[in-house]
Amino acid sequence: MSNVYEERATMIAAGELQSFVPFGREHCKNHPNAVNLQLRQLQPASELWSSDGAAGLVGSLQEVSLQERQKESWQLRKGSTVTTDEAEYEEELYVAGHMVIWSRGSKSQASYVYKAFTVDSLVQQALWCNFTVPQSRKDGKDIIEQSVCIVQSMCVNVHTVSGKDFISPLPFQVSTLWPTKFGLLFERKNVTSDAPMSPTREPLPTLFSMLHPLDEIAPVVCKSTAGLFETVRLQYVSDSALRMVFSCEQPSIIMTYDAVQCTHTVWALRKVTPEEQSTVLKCPGPDGSAQTSMAAHSFLGTHLRNVTRLDSPGSPLHCHALHNQGRVPSSPSLHSRAHSPNISSMAALSRAHSPGIAAPSFTGGQRFNISCHSPSARGHSLLASPNSTLNETALLPEMEPILPDLCIEQLWTETTTTHREKSCQASKVFITSDLCESRYLCFLVESHQQLRCVKFLEGNETNQLIFASVTTIPAKDAAPLEDIDALLVLETNGSLVLYTGVTRVSKVFVPGLLSPNFSLPNHLPLLNTPLENVSTPAKATVQHISRLEEMDMPSPVSEVRSSLQHHDSSWLDDSPFQQAAPHIQSLRDPVSNRVTLELSSGLMLRITVPEVATSELVKRCLQAIRFILPKDTAMKVLVKWYNIYNAPGGPSMHQEWNLFVTCFMTLMGYNTERLAWTRNLHFEVPLSPVIAPKKARPADTGSDEDWAYLCASDYHCQALAHPVTGLPGLESAAPPVGMEDGGPVAGLEPSALLFPHIPSLFYVLHLLYEDLKLDELQRSGARALVSLLQQLARDLQLEEYIDLYWRDYPSFIKTFKEACVIDQAQMGLMTWPAYLNSEVPCVFGWLSKCLRGQDVPPFPYLPGICERTKLLVLSYALYVVGDENAVSANVSKFLSRLSAGQKKGFCESALRRQSSVKPSAPSGCLAEKLVVWLTSAGFMLKDLESVPFGVALPIRDAISQCREHPCSEWSEEVCALIGRQDLTKQAHKVSLAKGKPVVGLNVPLEPPVTNEADEEEDGMADLHPEVTGLIWSQDLRLQEVRRLLQSSRPVRVNVPHLPEVSDHEYIEEKENKLLQLCQRTMALPVGRGLFTLFSYHPVPTEPLPVPKLNLTGRAPPRNTMVDLNSGNIDVPPNMTSWPSFHNGVAAGLKIAPASQVESAWIAYNKPKSTELANEYAGFLMALGLNGHLTKLATLNIHDYLTKGHEMTSIGLLLGVSAAKLGTMDMSITRLLSIHIPALLPPTSTELDVPHSVQVAAVVGIGLVYQGTGHRHNAEVLLAEIGRPPGPEMEYCTDRESYSLAAGLALGMVCLGHGSNLIGMTDLNVPEQLYQYMVGGHRRTHAGINREKHKSPSYQIKEGDTINVDVTCPGATLALAMIYLKTNNRSIADWLKAPDTMFLLDFIKPEFLLLRTLARCIIMWDEILPNEEWVTSNVPQIIQENIGLQEEALVSEDLNMETLVQAHDYIIAGACMAVGFRFAGSANLDAFECLYKFARNFMQSLTTTTTSAATVSGPYNLQTCLSMVLLATSMVMAGSGNLKVLQLCRFLHKRTAGEMNYGFHMAHHMALGLLFLGGGRYTLSTSNSAIAALLCALYPHFPAHSTDNRYHLQALRHLCVLAAEPRLLVPVDVDTLKPCYAMLDVTYKETQWYDETTVELMAPTMLPELRLLKQIKVKGPRYWELNIDLSKGTQHLHSILSRDGVLYVKLRAGQLPYKDDPRGWKSLLAPTVNNRNLEVRTFKPEAISTFTSDAALVSFAEYFCKASENMKHKQETVALFSAILYECVTQENPEMLPTHISIDQAVKALERGELSETFCLWQMKLVLELCESGVLQQRLRDTRRQSRGLLLSSEFLPVMKSSADRALDRWLCDNSRALQTYVSGQPTNEDADTSMLACFLVYHSIPSFRKMANTELDESSSFPELLLKFSQLGVPVRALLRLSPLLLHTGSGLPF
Repeated sequence: MSNVYEERATMIAAGELQSFVPFGREHCKNHPNAVNLQLRQLQPASELWSSDGAAGLVGSLQEVSLQERQKESWQLRKGSTVTTDEAEYEEELYVAGHMVIWSRGSKSQASYVYKAFTVDSLVQQALWCNFTVPQSRKDGKDIIEQSVCIVQSMCVNVHTVSGKDFISPLPFQVSTLWPTKFGLLFERKNVTSDAPMSPTREPLPTLFSMLHPLDEIAPVVCKSTAGLFETVRLQYVSDSALRMVFSCEQPSIIMTYDAVQCTHTVWALRKVTPEEQSTVLKCPGPDGSAQTSMAAHSFLGTHLRNVTRLDSPGSPLHCHALHNQGRVPSSPSLHSRAHSPNISSMAALSRAHSPGIAAPSFTGGQRFNISCHSPSARGHSLLASPNSTLNETALLPEMEPILPDLCIEQLWTETTTTHREKSCQASKVFITSDLCESRYLCFLVESHQQLRCVKFLEGNETNQLIFASVTTIPAKDAAPLEDIDALLVLETNGSLVLYTGVTRVSKVFVPGLLSPNFSLPNHLPLLNTPLENVSTPAKATVQHISRLEEMDMPSPVSEVRSSLQHHDSSWLDDSPFQQAAPHIQSLRDPVSNRVTLELSSGLMLRITVPEVATSELVKRCLQAIRFILPKDTAMKVLVKWYNIYNAPGGPSMHQEWNLFVTCFMTLMGYNTERLAWTRNLHFEVPLSPVIAPKKARPADTGSDEDWAYLCASDYHCQALAHPVTGLPGLESAAPPVGMEDGGPVAGLEPSALLFPHIPSLFYVLHLLYEDLKLDELQRSGARALVSLLQQLARDLQLEEYIDLYWRDYPSFIKTFKEACVIDQAQMGLMTWPAYLNSEVPCVFGWLSKCLRGQDVPPFPYLPGICERTKLLVLSYALYVVGDENAVSANVSKFLSRLSAGQKKGFCESALRRQSSVKPSAPSGCLAEKLVVWLTSAGFMLKDLESVPFGVALPIRDAISQCREHPCSEWSEEVCALIGRQDLTKQAHKVSLAKGKPVVGLNVPLEPPVTNEADEEEDGMADLHPEVTGLIWSQDLRLQEVRRLLQSSRPVRVNVPHLPEVSDHEYIEEKENKLLQLCQRTMALPVGRGLFTLFSYHPVPTEPLPVPKLNLTGRAPPRNTMVDLNSGNIDVPPNMTSWPSFHNGVAAGLKIAPASQVESAWIAYNKPKSTELANEYAGFLMALGLNGHLTKLATLNIHDYLTKGHEMTSIGLLLGVSAAKLGTMDMSITRLLSIHIPALLPPTSTELDVPHSVQVAAVVGIGLVYQGTGHRHNAEVLLAEIGRPPGPEMEYCTDRESYSLAAGLALGMVCLGHGSNLIGMTDLNVPEQLYQYMVGGHRRTHAGINREKHKSPSYQIKEGDTINVDVTCPGATLALAMIYLKTNNRSIADWLKAPDTMFLLDFIKPEFLLLRTLARCIIMWDEILPNEEWVTSNVPQIIQENIGLQEEALVSEDLNMETLVQAHDYIIAGACMAVGFRFAGSANLDAFECLYKFARNFMQSLTTTTTSAATVSGPYNLQTCLSMVLLATSMVMAGSGNLKVLQLCRFLHKRTAGEMNYGFHMAHHMALGLLFLGGGRYTLSTSNSAIAALLCALYPHFPAHSTDNRYHLQALRHLCVLAAEPRLLVPVDVDTLKPCYAMLDVTYKETQWYDETTVELMAPTMLPELRLLKQIKVKGPRYWELNIDLSKGTQHLHSILSRDGVLYVKLRAGQLPYKDDPRGWKSLLAPTVNNRNLEVRTFKPEAISTFTSDAALVSFAEYFCKASENMKHKQETVALFSAILYECVTQENPEMLPTHISIDQAVKALERGELSETFCLWQMKLVLELCESGVLQQRLRDTRRQSRGLLLSSEFLPVMKSSADRALDRWLCDNSRALQTYVSGQPTNEDADTSMLACFLVYHSIPSFRKMANTELDESSSFPELLLKFSQLGVPVRALLRLSPLLLHTGSGLPF
């Protein structure tokens, strides 16, 4: 008997007993298994649904589940959530048969299936594993993909949480898989047939790794120290005796067991180093002899590779799969996965043989081990194809070996001395840590029934582990409980014991399960009936606890007997049934603090082992205790507490603290019985029958002590302090019992465990108390703690501390009177830490000193425990003291870290590491630093709310300052802290953009409802009406543009039917008219592509909608159809081929660059019909221009080019080149070179490349090598400009476009290099180009292609001079681009227009346009946007004679026509130059200048009377007009200017006369540029953009739709490369709708203008970013936001590239500009004139216009309306309304609680009801902040018109004077009390000291002890006092009130 109770003495109770059934098992019952599916396939459908079929099905199901019951297994783990907010849950992975079920469940939510998988063959194992996907970018962190792996006999299926599925085939049979930090480890199954088959060869590796399902399986390298004297050995893990028993991710280790040595070894698992790789590959010979095992390697390599990649025909698998393809039984899983080749063949393999024949010859193990000489495989029927046997593959020498990925390095091996100790393999291994944070690796050796625990530490290097001692614990089974740092051990006798590390804590009592030697079934009723006769709280558990204290107490048997007497008979009667009770057999599935017990009866029970503490306060006290005590003492204390707290039927939450105090004080040696307040601490333990007998008292009626308990209670003391009026008799109630004794209380027990540590424990708990004061939510905890602290302070005779506690809780501390006497000798036994003698740490006092600007000592804190103290102290140091380095270098100035003996080294390094990571704060003001630092320390808004209001005020102040002037580059968290949701959203978008592209405004809200006619897609429906509606709100210009550019509806053919015209002629006339109109329709797509640029995000599942090009017409009045194909008139052949190409480009350009476009989608858009091939070619080019073509697979590119379709080749070559702009990409270079004969070696075969494809390829070279100055390409292109016509026909046609293309390409390659072309001086590029331009003798062809040009052309006789008509344009533009913006005057002078008639006759007028343009853009800085400059380009001779046409003064030798044409073209060229110079700038001068010239040309054209038109010719005028119009559009690009739109519309209507296809193209391009990208894009003037525009706007437009003679039409689309997004769209962060906002845009200073700021109303087009200094969102409507571009334009770029969305936040009470353009409706408008009346008349209903915050609206509703029952509170309501109005209008609603708290504090003070001085401290801090230097300085600094403090101006002074008055009134009446305090006499018992405490706190008067030390009594005059008090840091205010008392001049106050 006695031993039974002995055991029970320290026993804890487990909670929450439930029976456990794996959830997956239940789910499987409802799951149609794989067997069932196969059954269905075998039975015909009719049978299946007949009744027998159904019965058969059910039968089969039952059989299946019976068979599979044995094979089930499951594992549980703690749910790994990314976010911390979610409650923790458990996950279960259940395996049975073919199924794997992954379920989740938590306390609050029942289990549910997360995923269920069914696979084709039996599941061997299922496990969770995290794979790491390395990021290519340097800054990118590796992505970790959580996944579940399902192992079958042939393959591993990996399913990731993100939805990817992989299937990795297994090249050998696997015994087990292990998850590790790096991926999976495979253990190869050991097949016994190894030995006889290969006696000579070394063993193959047994351990393999796979880092990712797509990686190869590679062998693992092992680095071991074998014997004592041997060196380190490196080899593959190939020892078949080595078995893995454990793997762990953190730390990354594995454990193996050696079956021969019978030892366990721990290895570190890490990535292999390159040296180790090479060593292993050189000689892995086991005996050290350098036998090269190349055969083994290659065998391994080929084997593993062939199995993984089934495409090599050498693999036996492959040929086998081919043979059997026909016989694969159809199964749903095969069809569904048909696209992954290795699966289908794998499956084929596993299904296709009957198991009988296949098993012996083709099992995985043997397949891997067939020796090179084995005859068995060769003749086998399955491997019939001759070259497929393994032997050939095995001996291929060139197969390189597989590189190992991971290495295991030996860390620790078990040492065994005797033979007996040799253990068998560990059945369970886990890592656990104890309560003092030591870590152990434990493994259970069942043969010895031992749990061996190896302690390990982390070494100084990051991942080095040091293994220390081994401890064995006798155990049958064990399981770790990680949440409570403990492990549960099942001892050999069947009892459960809890250990922490290797320290035994206690037995675990499971209700309903008796420990084996106590198993009497009849005893159960007793267990569940608590004994009724114990009822009183007063004495309940105290005896029990003190009993437990005696460590080796004798068992109280006699007492037990007496109370259990009547059960005695049953003890004996029932003993025969003892064996029948189930006992615990094993433990499994531990998750956090829950574990499953498996009983001998097969039942499973899940129990929860209770935590160390549940209340936050106790937890933190234990942390502090553990921190300061030596490890062993700390462990004893924690174990002791754990036992007491969790005794069966432990205490409830609020009694936990009382229990803790009692336990803690007892451990210090107090006798808690003798102290009144601890004696009465109330905790009732629902007495379990075991402990009951010890303290059962026969009184069941209650007792006297119960009344005493009530009298001594805290509540009673409070009631005494404030007597209830009207009950006078109550005060005479008996005083609390403890005070009656009065005599001295006995001392402490010096032998107690914690006695020596009392002072240091007191100090850490005091620091904890100070930390709790800084958290509003922990105030009750602080109050509970103070009762313990004051007791310790009294006993240690620390008066200053008692004074501090009394000041904090005056009425509460007064109730404690007793002290325990500790004599000097005992005091000497204690260890007094040095820090206890210094100043008393009071955190509020410290902060207050900071605010008053006094010197502050460093404040002590406990690292890791008092984090809040650290945070706030450093915040004050930074912001109030103003020390910029407070949070970095100078931490030690403000914080002194308490170091405990044991933790020192660890914490120091941790802190240092932490502080070095701190983000370097921007050099801005302190407020910014503070906010950024707080965020980096993890401080959030919700933390700020729990900081007391006075302490929080400086932080709030800093926040409001930052809110006013935020910095645009702050992170999301900082923006959230300062309450700028607009910035948070912006930062959030920016951070997202680094990963996935975000769709901004492009998400249409609702597709607009349109009629059917509209639905014929015109390709322009995707512009954003929300944004465009804001930009052009006054008119419908966009609809007009849409109407002008639509080409998908028939045109109106309006021909009057004259009476004399016959019907047939009339039809012809109509068709001719239609042909004219179709010239226009065919030219429209080029403009439409620009108009809808990048406006659409395609849906990946739908093809891109391409509007059709409609070339039919309708003739009024009957709307009859007019068609060109009727055969009545001649239609040019191939007329529509280029227009439909343009149509395809226009459709493709709609796709935004941010869209997600895959290679498959591009191919999916390929049309079926051939007539749409041209459109697809255009679509490909467009994809190149928006950067998506790089995603097209090389295979597809090759595929498209081999088709030989000319258009597709052009589109593809140009597209790919544009996508790879300036990259010098080699693969693209090869692709282009094939199409350019000049780039091929001279001996190569002549490829028949169409001419226009050659042109495209040449331009492509220019694009790919843009700006690189590549020597070879430049040389070839230079020669190609003047390529002579060859003998074959194709070199003769369209030579001009080829030469031009070569010139443009040359210009692009050397773009902007000017004279510093490196390494090209010998080429004489400029001279050569000049010759091409002006003509002259042809030079001999140098270089590799000279052979080709030997024989002259048979078509063209050119002689040996250069044909300038061919070469001039290309050469001119090449010069222009090479010398672009270089201002090189000598080159520019070459390009001057000739100034004599003779020379003018020699040059084509249109070349003058090019020359002028080229000359001007070389002299870039001289272009001026005015008329004078434009005309200054015209030579003297022309200017003089151009006006004299009418008179006969013109001399005969002047050709008037030449002069006029030259004049017009030169003017057009100069206008073009202005267009380029000011492209996209919307410069008003430039626009007016160009518009004027455009009007001039218009007039010349329209008025046919002037001779100019007749002399010049309409064609030339039309060309010039088109160019000037394009120039005007370039300047106004994206702005949608109305005047330009009118010009374009006018020209759109002109279809007759000279208006051909090319002119229409020019006009509609101008229209497209004007509305570029629907007004969201504009043009850039970077070199690259100008090159693109020169290609696109070449001033010779095609004469008809098939004309490519002078310029390839496809190049017109290159102007997209010059487009850049510069539209800034403000979006209201609350409504997420675009809105208007005022911007200030500041330009940098340049040579033309000073730094200027302009005001723009956004949404607006910004100027080029390089010109800007900063952009600012202006008030008053919206919160200010400043984007500073001087630091770099990256931030703004990212905003603009994502639709230019700039989030803005409306200020309170303001309306958006759209609703209130003038600002007259705003509620704040009237506040200017009569402010004070305003406050009174503020209607709470109006609150909703200021704020949408629900809390504020409700506050107005409930507290600011004077309802009936609040009549008497009129004043309060008015005050609240005023406060609310103030807070909301000043934009700091978060100050509302502060205002109200201050008001409450002052009211309480006036009533004299402050029983704790907490809120007064806060009030004082607020006032001190207002007077602090920080604020005063800010108010003086008038430059930053920053407001003062957050609190309103009138409110604080009123509150301050009220508080002052209340305290002064008290002082008048009670100066006596103050005097006694100052003189240090004991205060009167019954005096109300709470107001005294308030006075002392409010006036910062030091403790009487300090005043006594400064000998104030001797002071005779006020100045002396002033001097002494200033040393104590007492403000003068307080001194004025104290001086009368100190100078004894009477009690009057010096007012």
